[in-house]
Amino acid sequence: MDIAIATPKSTSSPFIFNLFFLSLLFSSNLLTYLICSTFYSSKYLNSPPPTPITRPTIDHEQSSNVSKAKPAPEIELAPEFLALTSQQKLPLGFNPNFGSDFILPPVGRPCTHFPNELNRYMSYEVNGSCPDDELLAQKLLLKGCEPLPRRRCRPAAAAEYVEPYPFPESYWTTPPDSSVVWTAYTCKNYTCLVNRMRNQKAFDDCKDCFDLEGREKHRWIGPSIEGSLDFSIDEVLAVKKPGTIRIGLDIGGGVATFAVRMKERNITIVTTSINLNGPFNNFIASRGVIPLYMTISQRLPFFDNTLDIVHSMHVLSNWIPTTLMHFLFFDIYRVLRPGGLFWLDHFFCVGDQLEQVYIPLIDSIGFIKVKWVVGKKLDRGPELREMYLSALLEKPLKNPW
Repeated sequence: MDIAIATPKSTSSPFIFNLFFLSLLFSSNLLTYLICSTFYSSKYLNSPPPTPITRPTIDHEQSSNVSKAKPAPEIELAPEFLALTSQQKLPLGFNPNFGSDFILPPVGRPCTHFPNELNRYMSYEVNGSCPDDELLAQKLLLKGCEPLPRRRCRPAAAAEYVEPYPFPESYWTTPPDSSVVWTAYTCKNYTCLVNRMRNQKAFDDCKDCFDLEGREKHRWIGPSIEGSLDFSIDEVLAVKKPGTIRIGLDIGGGVATFAVRMKERNITIVTTSINLNGPFNNFIASRGVIPLYMTISQRLPFFDNTLDIVHSMHVLSNWIPTTLMHFLFFDIYRVLRPGGLFWLDHFFCVGDQLEQVYIPLIDSIGFIKVKWVVGKKLDRGPELREMYLSALLEKPLKNPW
């Protein structure tokens, strides 16, 4: 279709003709500006600043007791917490590694969900002694306040501390009672901990772990039995070339007997543990292996593709929410080097969970199955349909994106 453009009928000079078009162009631009100013002002063009996260005003455990119709008053956070977490100016100015001229020290995001407990934890005399609050710290940790805030105070140590036994005696010797501050625990000495499986009816995590002459003495050693859930360390190490398993991690490793067994084979294992009614971290350190005080919720503090082996016995089981388990297994995959081993030792589940939930979950990660043994857990009766899975999984050597 042809489009006709009207032109002035005047036969006057080209100057008047050009002036007409300049006026038309100016008018159209002015109209466009006015429309844009009205409908696309800066409030639409610029992204609004992020809405600050408001901290909860009450603990979750208190929320059921508070009327929803009446909001709780704002709870101010302790000055020491604000001093730690506020924006810290870098003394030398802009740092290209940070990409800024300041740093924000990290703490666990859920810390502020529990302001009463957080304020108690962060209330102390600066440069003085820390309160005796191990139970409070661990309670925050287990609620997700991880990492815990740093503090500017000195924790208590045992009044008559005795230095640890030397290698290799320390591996299998119970340390002195004077190496521990006992106020946070039901037992007040190691004799009580060693005997609590026999003398105590109440449940405790890893109840017989401190008895080094009991089951600990025989874990992961001995000849391999075909189809057994109990893999031996030597059986697992035989999967790889001698000397290529050198460093690794044991998740929720109790008193670190797995790490001791591996150290006897010149392999370094870091053991994660928390102090559930017992000085697990102190005991691990006394044996001469490395404790790491952290929960299964935290990202593993290792770089990608670095560890030769990751092991966990009992801790990784169906008590962990499935989505969290999925993240955790991918994190294990991340830190293992290509060809590294994941030893899933006595994974507990019930009924159809293995087939319906956990096998698809494990298969989604990308491990190669080296060993896979499923067995019934019968100590509480077959009617409960409880099961164990022991598996040795390998990260592929070739792992392209």
